[in-house]
Order: sequence, then structure tokens, then C-alpha cells
Amino acid sequence: MFIHSVYFWEREGLTRAERDEWLAGLRSLLTIESVRHGWLGTPAATDRPVIDRGYSYALVVAFDDEAGHDVYQDHPVHDVFRERCAKFWKKVLIYDATSLEA
Repeated sequence: MFIHSVYFWEREGLTRAERDEWLAGLRSLLTIESVRHGWLGTPAATDRPVIDRGYSYALVVAFDDEAGHDVYQDHPVHDVFRERCAKFWKKVLIYDATSLEA
């Protein structure tokens, strides 16, 4: 299993139409055939000192393996997302992880 976790910080001043376009772009990533499971959300209301709730959206995507992740990264849908939606965020952090189990 390969998990790709992406955290986006929204650029200030987006219109409703821009936010809708961005969310549609994020949802489009979950249609890529190598995605086994995908989830899109916002920060939970949990409040502890170790929790970073400063991001706007979280995208968590699971693949069978790193090869599936590579298909996702090189997919035309992903390319279109980056081209059309990069203007909507001011910061992005990505955490990739693989299973310890074989």
C-alpha cells in the first residue's frame, strides 16, 4: 500500500467560482484508475497542541504500490489539475508513506 497525503493552504481572496473550480479539480484526481481509495476533506475540529489545522483542504489517496502512484503523477488528469488549479493555493505539503508490511 502507498499513501499520498496532500495538504493545501488556500490563497486569500478566492471567489466562490474559483473555490468550486478547485474542488472539482481535486475531486477529478480521485477518478484516476490507479487510485484504490481516495478522500477529500477539511481540518477536523480537534484541538490539541500537536495538531496543525492551518490547512484548507486535505487529499488522501491510496494506491496498491508506488507504481500506482507513479501512474497518478504522470496522468493527464493530474497534469490538468496542476495547470488549472495551482493558482488557488499558496502552500502545499505532501507526505507519502508505504506500508511496513510486505
